[in-house]
Amino acid sequence: MDASQVIFILSAALIIASAVMVVSTRNLIQAALWLIATLFGVAILYAVLDAGFLAVVQVVVYIGAIAIMFIFAVMLTSKDMRDKGPQVNASWPGAALLGLLTFGGIFVILSKWDGLGKLPGEIPGGADALLAKLGVALTSPELFVLPFEVASILLLAALIGSVYVAMNKK
Repeated sequence: MDASQVIFILSAALIIASAVMVVSTRNLIQAALWLIATLFGVAILYAVLDAGFLAVVQVVVYIGAIAIMFIFAVMLTSKDMRDKGPQVNASWPGAALLGLLTFGGIFVILSKWDGLGKLPGEIPGGADALLAKLGVALTSPELFVLPFEVASILLLAALIGSVYVAMNKK
C-alpha cells in the first residue's frame, strides 16, 4: 500500500464515522460540526485524486459557507434546543428497511457495472481551458459522472429534508 491508499482509507474512515455522528447526535451544533468534519474528509479525497479545484471548492463553498451558515441559523433561530418529545420516530423500522433496500439496489447495480474498478482517464493540462475540461470530465461517462450525479442526489435530498423540517414546524 502506498501513501495515497493509506490517506484514502483514513479519510474514508473519517467520512463514515463523522457521517454516522451527524445523524446520531442529538445536539444540532454538534451535528453541524460533525458535518464539517465529513465535508473536510471529502475535500481530502478530492486532493488525493489530484482534483485541487474541487478540493478548494469543497472547503470554501461547503465548509466555509453552507456549514457555517447552518450553524448561525441554528444559533440565531433556536430558542430552546432541548427536545421535549420522544427521541425515536415511530416509523423507524420502515425507514431502516427502505434504507437497506436502497443500499442493496445500489450494490447490485454497481456490482454489474464494468467501470467500477477502472480509474478515470487523465484530465489534459493547460490553464486556458481548464474549467471547460473540468466540465467535460464531470459529465463524461468515462470520468466522473457517477460521483457528480450522486452529489446532486444528496443535495436534492438535503433540500427536501430542509423543506420538510421547515413545514413541520408550522
